[in-house]
Amino acid sequence: MAAPRSVLELIGNTPLLELTHLDTGPCQLFIKLENQNPGGSIKDRVALSMIEQAEKQGVLQPGGTIIEATAGNTGIGLALVAAMKGYKLILVVPDKMSREKIYHLRALGTDVRLTRSDVGKGHPEYYQDYALRLSKEISGAYYIDQFNNPANSAAHLATTGPEIWQQMEQNVDAVVVGVGSGGTLGGLSQYFKEISPHTEFILADPKGSILADYVEHGHYDEAGSWFVEGIGEDFVPPLGDFSQVHHAYRITDAEAFACARDLLLTEGILAGSSSGTLLAAALRYCRAQTTAKRVVTLACDSGNKYLSKMFNDYWLLEQGLRSQPQENNLSDYITYRYQDGATVSVSPQDTLQIAYSRMRLYDISQLPVIENDQIVGLIDEWDLMHTIQANSLHFSLSVTEAMTNQVHTLNKKASLAQLMATFDVGHVALIVDDNNRFLGLVTRTDVLNAWRQQLN
Repeated sequence: MAAPRSVLELIGNTPLLELTHLDTGPCQLFIKLENQNPGGSIKDRVALSMIEQAEKQGVLQPGGTIIEATAGNTGIGLALVAAMKGYKLILVVPDKMSREKIYHLRALGTDVRLTRSDVGKGHPEYYQDYALRLSKEISGAYYIDQFNNPANSAAHLATTGPEIWQQMEQNVDAVVVGVGSGGTLGGLSQYFKEISPHTEFILADPKGSILADYVEHGHYDEAGSWFVEGIGEDFVPPLGDFSQVHHAYRITDAEAFACARDLLLTEGILAGSSSGTLLAAALRYCRAQTTAKRVVTLACDSGNKYLSKMFNDYWLLEQGLRSQPQENNLSDYITYRYQDGATVSVSPQDTLQIAYSRMRLYDISQLPVIENDQIVGLIDEWDLMHTIQANSLHFSLSVTEAMTNQVHTLNKKASLAQLMATFDVGHVALIVDDNNRFLGLVTRTDVLNAWRQQLN
């Protein structure tokens, strides 16, 4: 067989895997690895379909500009196809998109415009309204509009559906999907309605999205918020055909992230946050059955785009999605605990080059200086500048020669008023135990995060 001559030829025909290490009740659960597409997600199919349809219709000219609003992987799929075909691409993305996705987009030459994720449809900063406005302001630009573009669902009708049917040996009892633009549900439901009318569709919806309410009641209230990217909506996408959806599951962020992490640990599949939502719903559905069924769901995208979020224990802590043992004292405010090896620090004998490198690597401006589990000083960017004085040879000096050794610690049993007083004088709180062993730093942000979690 001849080798493909374009990465675009590798889109689709992704493998199907039976999950055998998770509790699926009486059912067989299969997952289609859409994370194996060249751009890392199922949205590569959609991007290729929509751009090729625009070319056929003559609305996208060679070298033209594509504009789209995307909260997820459609942007990366469009960026990949646009780069291969020589189009300019402007994407309007909500500010909750992971950094890895934004870096990926910019590496593909995309003009990324960040906008607010806390506003709804009709607000000028809402990502779809913003993109539509841009398309009218830029001469010759084509707004691809995945939410209303029939070529979106057509991609799944023509490729994803037939692949699942063939790989599942023409025996599919249920398909578990999420809905963002609605294209996956629209295309797959249309395909299975014709080829296998008995196949049920199960909606996996992030808690806070309105779609589960719509499925169950035909109406919905105001949407909440969620961290999962790419699925869930505050409106009903016109491409989504909900007529075949038999049941909807509301999946919390915590459950989705835990399922995605379990998928990696038990099955070796590195999948993203929306995949965690789909897997959680699929497992609930399978475990609720009393007879054996063949169920399929999707690994919508790769988890390598979420390493700084969902797979980062400390990000989960900061968002209140993971907890640590509590002692009912100031140590409860410490996110990065020294005893867990989470505090970034230096020793007095380390060089200033090491201190500088750690500040840059972890994007922080100061470091505690630790010796024998006790804090003996602090070093910050000003200390480095003052000591180095534009002489690069001074990077080889030891931390001892630059650090501030006048440190003020707080016992973990100190009061909240004492902690606030420390912040009032511009200091970071250095928490120690009764034996003066360093426990960790507490910042204003740590306290605010803790209060927010208590409120939630």
